[in-house]
Amino acid sequence: MPRLLSAPPLRHPHDREIFRLAIPTFFALVSEPLFLLADSAVVGQLGTAPLGGLGVASQILLTLANLCIFLAYGTTSAVARKFGAGDIRGGIRDGVDGMWLAALIGVGVVAVGEPLAPLLVESLGASPDVAPHALTYLRVSLLSVPGLLVIMAGTGVLRGLQNAAVPLVVTVGANLANIALCVTFVLYLDWGIAGSAWATVIAQTTGAACYVAVVTRAARRYRVGLLPDVAGLRSSAAAGAALFVRTVSLRVVLLLATSVAARLGDPEIAAHQVVSQLWSLLVFAMDAIAIAGQAIIGRYLGSTDVAGTRAATRRMVEWGIVLGVLFAAVVLLVRPWVPAVFTTDPQVSHLILGGLVVVALLQPLSGVVMVLDGILMGAGDQRYLAWASFVTMLAYLPFAAAVLWLTPREPATGLVGLWLAFGVWMLARGLTLGLRARGTAWLVTGAARP
Repeated sequence: MPRLLSAPPLRHPHDREIFRLAIPTFFALVSEPLFLLADSAVVGQLGTAPLGGLGVASQILLTLANLCIFLAYGTTSAVARKFGAGDIRGGIRDGVDGMWLAALIGVGVVAVGEPLAPLLVESLGASPDVAPHALTYLRVSLLSVPGLLVIMAGTGVLRGLQNAAVPLVVTVGANLANIALCVTFVLYLDWGIAGSAWATVIAQTTGAACYVAVVTRAARRYRVGLLPDVAGLRSSAAAGAALFVRTVSLRVVLLLATSVAARLGDPEIAAHQVVSQLWSLLVFAMDAIAIAGQAIIGRYLGSTDVAGTRAATRRMVEWGIVLGVLFAAVVLLVRPWVPAVFTTDPQVSHLILGGLVVVALLQPLSGVVMVLDGILMGAGDQRYLAWASFVTMLAYLPFAAAVLWLTPREPATGLVGLWLAFGVWMLARGLTLGLRARGTAWLVTGAARP
């Protein structure tokens, strides 16, 4: 495979197809963490404890959602392969089954999550001041999970069909509504942190209804049945098993980081909430190329074009590096003004400033990791991704434990040390993904799922 790390030329034959999908995906993805940042800013006006509660509950909800990310990623890959092979009807059939599976899993998450909510909050080490706010937000927001998972699956269908415009419209519309409702419920109706949660429930459910309408129209056009197919549900679930392991490993790292921050103190968990949301904003932005890669690589492999797969892979990695450098510069530029948006607590502000330095330094590496992860996912290389994620999670654990052990003895370690440990994990991911991309085992061609 040609060198992955090189400066991209000004023009490249793959740029048009990459950015036709990546640009609308970029704006759709950025709207998600921007909403969370807006949510944090609104809830932050209520005080440090509610903001910390939002941080704890958000990590639980993100974990529940990301455990089901295969509904989007697996569907994108499967539909794109059939699109590349000319079987659009088969791709939509896979998508319909994926959306049914999403709805069923969402209902199950609510049924299990509601009674376990207090235990989940306690497991993250929330203090007595933070825990009640986290529990309130979590119990209400769990009702948004079925809608969120249907949105994931519907997005995967459309991106697999090389359509990123509709997901952009639906996502941005839902998130703008979410922000407006959050401001109204929290600041004007004085519902407290519960108002933020209800805004999420309304916006996610409405977005899901939009995707159901769009996919239903496509299914009728291609004469695809709308009822679930048992074999299709089983196939979608089986294809997502490896992605489930991958996601569990990733979420363990993020949850452990939140848990360590919560145990360091209330200022640390409040600052970590802000820094992690800014990190998520940047990750979502770079993930635009990764998600475009899922659709493009799936289509190339579905049409048995290995040379095109290689060329597109190299180009997307080059753009990942460029975006990483650009985002690093942006973070350092805006860093002095970020804390004032989220808090008036001087200690929290100081911690945010320190964490953002590490976030900036990690951006170029993050660009490579995000893109390669998406490319291998588009190729259907989920089994390798699962094992690689598990191994890199194990590499992170001792560093996170060291931060928790060292901080009482060396207070300067704190939140900056926690994010440096996070950087070790990112480096391990970059090594495992880069080695795989240089090989040939992931280059499986044809319309069927690998």
